[in-house]
Amino acid sequence: MAKTVRPAFRCSECSWETGKWVGRCGECQAWGSVTEAAAPTTRTAASAVTTAAVRITEVSVSESAFRASGVPELDRVLGGGLVPGAAILLAGEPGVGKSTLLLEVAAQTAARSHRTLYVTGEESASQVRLRADRTGGVQDELYLAAETDLGAILTHIETVRPTLLVVDSVQTIGASGLEGVPGGVTQVKEVAAALIRVAKTRNITVVLVGHVTKDGSIAGPRVLEHLVDVVLHFEGDRNSRFRMVRAIKNRFGPVDEVGCFDLGPEGITAVTDPTGLFIENHHGRVSGTCVAVTMEGRRPLLAEVQALVTPSAMERPRRTTSGLDGSRIAMVLAVLQQHCGIRLHAHDVFASTVGGARLGEPASDLAVAVALASATFDNAPPAGVVAMGEIGLAGELRRVRDLPQRLAEAARLGFRMAVVPAGPSTPGGVRPTSTDRTIDGMRVIDAPDVASALRVLGVARPAKRALHGVDDG
Repeated sequence: MAKTVRPAFRCSECSWETGKWVGRCGECQAWGSVTEAAAPTTRTAASAVTTAAVRITEVSVSESAFRASGVPELDRVLGGGLVPGAAILLAGEPGVGKSTLLLEVAAQTAARSHRTLYVTGEESASQVRLRADRTGGVQDELYLAAETDLGAILTHIETVRPTLLVVDSVQTIGASGLEGVPGGVTQVKEVAAALIRVAKTRNITVVLVGHVTKDGSIAGPRVLEHLVDVVLHFEGDRNSRFRMVRAIKNRFGPVDEVGCFDLGPEGITAVTDPTGLFIENHHGRVSGTCVAVTMEGRRPLLAEVQALVTPSAMERPRRTTSGLDGSRIAMVLAVLQQHCGIRLHAHDVFASTVGGARLGEPASDLAVAVALASATFDNAPPAGVVAMGEIGLAGELRRVRDLPQRLAEAARLGFRMAVVPAGPSTPGGVRPTSTDRTIDGMRVIDAPDVASALRVLGVARPAKRALHGVDDG
């Protein structure tokens, strides 16, 4: 007997399929969107091709050459600039400066006699004009349109024939004739697919602004990130003017590059040397501070870590962090207690970074340990010193990537001493001892473990006095 094919059910929001009816979609969690899908009755037959297949050696790449956007830091992230026919998705939290950045890109592109169309679905054209007046982005070749209908946007593209199209944002645009509200899964997929089709057929660079959810991921269907060529994430702290653009996906360049910007009242400007934003200029040696060297993409950045240790009157002392991973701070405290004899179970610990920098790389563990030990014993480390290295649970220091680039950046900025992890252990399990060498005029000390690093910097024991109740072993 022929096997009976059970009818499939499909979600009208995200096209998720299931063999039985359910009240809630298992993919997008929408209620009442799962309906019975009609079984396909025909098969797709061969049809005429739009363009004939050619040898790859005969394909010209001149039409897809990089074009500068006028914002050097953005070109750095993109791999050289804007590519004609590329679809770029820029996502970020509300108020981080996405519209300001793209208006600057549109104005700089229009200033190079490239016609640009800026479509806004969240503001009126007059509001965008006011921001352009404030940031100096008024150009004759820059066209503004306030539209929320996909068909109207396609008409604007036919009329203006731009080189660059900016849509702010894709979640506010709706396509008539489709179910769902603008921003829904079906609407976002159709709007993005239509704009990407226009970008490929007319060789237009399309930049789409995307919203993010409360957990920081890009809102909408995951297929949106697969459709576009480049996915950029615009991030920054609201309490700081510093902003960073990070490439998550890039078909035309690397994905380990970041761009740095300064968001101010006059607009957004590129920051080619952002290290000075994260280092405090002290006039002398200050206890509880240490400078770490972290890698943001391919760019080494120096950031200062500050720590404060005070006796606690509570049964459970506080552990407060800002710009640092709280779980790694707890691990560093445990290593300091177990392997260095620094017991802080009765003290409040506060650790933060300067300038709103976020240090999530394990290479900043040693700088955190030096700052904590220095704050505990009120003993300042030597001036002009940087520390980098990942701390293991056994107290050892592990090697970090791109160490020559980190040392070269620290030497360029005038630091005279660096403490780095020593080489690997010998086959017999014997750890190497601390060694001293000179690189680019900077003294580099190789320390095998965190205890050796603290002793070399002179912060392992109190110089004059210790905090009341601190057991230094």
